[in-house]
Amino acid sequence: MTNFENSEQQIVTVKARADKAINSLKGILLGIISDDKIDSYEMKELQLWAREHHYLVNRNPFREFMSLIDNTVSNGIPPKEAVEDLYWLCQKYEHDSIYYNGITSDLQQLQGIFHGILSDGELNDTEIFKLHEWLSENEHLNSYYPYDEIRSLVLSVVSDKKIEEDERLILMAFIKQFVELSNNDVKASIDKATADINISGICAVDPEIIFENKTFCVTGILSRGTRTELQNAIKDKGGIPVNSISKKTDYLIIGDTSNACWSYACYGRKVEKALDLRKSGHTIVLVHEFDVFDAI
Repeated sequence: MTNFENSEQQIVTVKARADKAINSLKGILLGIISDDKIDSYEMKELQLWAREHHYLVNRNPFREFMSLIDNTVSNGIPPKEAVEDLYWLCQKYEHDSIYYNGITSDLQQLQGIFHGILSDGELNDTEIFKLHEWLSENEHLNSYYPYDEIRSLVLSVVSDKKIEEDERLILMAFIKQFVELSNNDVKASIDKATADINISGICAVDPEIIFENKTFCVTGILSRGTRTELQNAIKDKGGIPVNSISKKTDYLIIGDTSNACWSYACYGRKVEKALDLRKSGHTIVLVHEFDVFDAI
């Protein structure tokens, strides 16, 4: 057997092991949630699965699996939520593994386009129409952030084939979220031009948070406190903390230390559901934990 054939066989073998590990995990998760109760013994089985498959830790999405299992106890994530996140990741792996590398590459390219467009501190008509052209050619990214939101925004701007100054500034304000410019003068110029623009991306910017009789759900790992502390503070302000997203949820609080799912699937299970609800017309505000803690 040649070295090439041996390497090829090893790749196939690792892929087969990864698929088997995913199927095994999915089965364990289905068994755990079958009675709607999750105890410490069941969580230990998940930890055992993580140890047995640690050799796959550098392969997507196993790093996310391991991290989520490890962080469940240490960061106070409810076991039921962790299990649901893990199962969601398994499904994402099944559906997205073929396309994942290409999608990641295309999203990185989109971020590069953002950077290139704003590198001179301006956003002209030609750049906007070229961005529209690229977005139209990459509709396979439609369910991924930030493509989904920039696509909607650009379509609304170019629909009449005329770009007004306020539309240009809104686009600039959205795009600058994803760009770290090295030229401080250019950055300051963009910040000044968009200072009065309020846009809503994955998290609302400077949101007005009303607590009285509003429902709040948390996702991710908080950096300013524990979930219990935040939920108690929300109760003290008249709010209603909940553990799962629904049409009745008013706010989804996103932890500063992002859910491990984000690095594999762009955003986590709860965020994905919240965005789907928002797109279907339900009013749900995604807010950063810092904004909530500041409001409290």
